[in-house]
Amino acid sequence: MLELISLNPKLCFLGLVFFAITPVLLAGSSKSVVAHRGASAYAPEHTVAAYKLALLQGADYVEQDLHVTSDGVLVCRHDNTLERTTNVALVFPNRYSRDRTDGDTEVHWYIKDFTLGELKKLDAGSWFDQKFTGSRILTFAEAVEIIRGKAGIYPELKDPEFYSAHGFNIISLFMEELKKLGLEDPDQDPSTPVIIQCFSADALKTLKKSGSRHPKTFLVGQAGKKWLGLKEMKKISSFADGIGPDKTLIYEDPSIVGRALGMGLTVTPYTFRKLSFPEQFSSVTEEMRYMLYTLGVGALFTDNPDLFPRE
Repeated sequence: MLELISLNPKLCFLGLVFFAITPVLLAGSSKSVVAHRGASAYAPEHTVAAYKLALLQGADYVEQDLHVTSDGVLVCRHDNTLERTTNVALVFPNRYSRDRTDGDTEVHWYIKDFTLGELKKLDAGSWFDQKFTGSRILTFAEAVEIIRGKAGIYPELKDPEFYSAHGFNIISLFMEELKKLGLEDPDQDPSTPVIIQCFSADALKTLKKSGSRHPKTFLVGQAGKKWLGLKEMKKISSFADGIGPDKTLIYEDPSIVGRALGMGLTVTPYTFRKLSFPEQFSSVTEEMRYMLYTLGVGALFTDNPDLFPRE
């Protein structure tokens, strides 16, 4: 069973050197890399292994996708269900919900239906590779403990409307957790900057009204492309500090970048992967370089932080 990455002494030494020089590297860089679910190309997403490897690979920020357990704890998972990345069907075979989609019945094991103690019984690593067997689901607090002082955190509030419909206020839970962690205000721990992201405009508006001073990124997928016109982007600037568009939207309309920057919004597109990039580029590094230094985005999400091009 593996919870941590096995490293040889030479690599461990290099890791220590990296942590020693990280503040200098970041201070001299105008572009930032966000490790998407950690270094998720090389280790199971949102696990200790993925987060620690992201740090070793030079991530400026590490992303956490946040969901809520039945006992009100924020945990790091991308999906609001467990079956894709855990052995929940084996451990809790009868705890699924039946959903009807387009006339078909599907079964899902929702995070909201399990306590934290139950989630901690699940294997969150072997689906990716057997060498990660025994990796556990992390709470948001545990993720922060791993990353704190070494990089920033980039939490996403997942499905706020879904959780609200089931009696959970993910925004309040998140704000309370930041307070417990001593990260409620940007000035509390400058070594661990926080950027909050969400696909919900209403959630970001609520955060702003609540007095949150952390930068906020409004995520925009294909379904929300209407937000990227001039008029709508002005509205975004009233509740967010930046946009996080699906990179395909930028390929469809590169002027999005200049329009956003002209309004003082940051641009952090997603997601850049070694195994998936447009044919006009020879590698994902070349693709990222184009986005960063030709189009001018300030940061991006990638599964491969080690391939991020710094200039």
